[in-house]
Amino acid sequence: MTVHFVGAGPGAPDLLTLRAADLIASAPVVLYAGSLVPPVVVARARPGAEVRDTSGMTLDEIVERMAAAHRAHQDVARVHTGDPCLFGAIAEQMRRLEALGIPYDVVPGVSSFTAAAAALKLELTVPGVSQAVIIARAPGRTPVPDGQRLEELARHGATLALFLSAGLVEEVVAALLPSYGPGCPVAVVHRASWPDQRVYRGTLASIAAELRPAGVGATAMILVGPALTARDFPDSRLYAAGFAHGCRPARLRPEESP
Repeated sequence: MTVHFVGAGPGAPDLLTLRAADLIASAPVVLYAGSLVPPVVVARARPGAEVRDTSGMTLDEIVERMAAAHRAHQDVARVHTGDPCLFGAIAEQMRRLEALGIPYDVVPGVSSFTAAAAALKLELTVPGVSQAVIIARAPGRTPVPDGQRLEELARHGATLALFLSAGLVEEVVAALLPSYGPGCPVAVVHRASWPDQRVYRGTLASIAAELRPAGVGATAMILVGPALTARDFPDSRLYAAGFAHGCRPARLRPEESP
């Protein structure tokens, strides 16, 4: 018996990986984070499977259900939103399972920050503009470690992907303004890939006013940085004729031929 921590992707059921879909369809016990994972994702569970929304359960209750399945020699599909390695709250579950001697594995999923970038038709790492993406969140009821506050991360000038922060947009703007400036582009994607997906675009100066009447919740994705609107940037060297790599030799222009 194994507990499979399954990345459910951002919400659209056709963005499940094949492995994730197979595990959900075959496991006799499916425990899913119903506050974020839409029921349609777990609707593929096999007939007779126990499908339980864990949004109202405590960590102790979730682990005990996994342990009961282990005692009954049943696999468990523990379904989390996006990719469970990012703000998935799986580390404490895995720690409990290790203490109990219960085996587990992890199935990656499409993250909501990549789904948001797809919805916006963006590359987050634009040559000459931003070659780094920082994944973070604003401090709220749960603090962030020293050295990882938004004010400090903003000094890098990289593209920021902020989880769990749309409900704190005023605080986010105040933290980022000194480094990015008021004209820095911002995009917010609410429920990326869901049927009711909504997209908001603006700048650090305007985004708070735009989101406030829209009722966008904390689970929306915030993307910040100059890469969001970059148009004047050099082509990647990857496809340049004079750039050799392991799959292609450099090609000289006619005037450079001996």
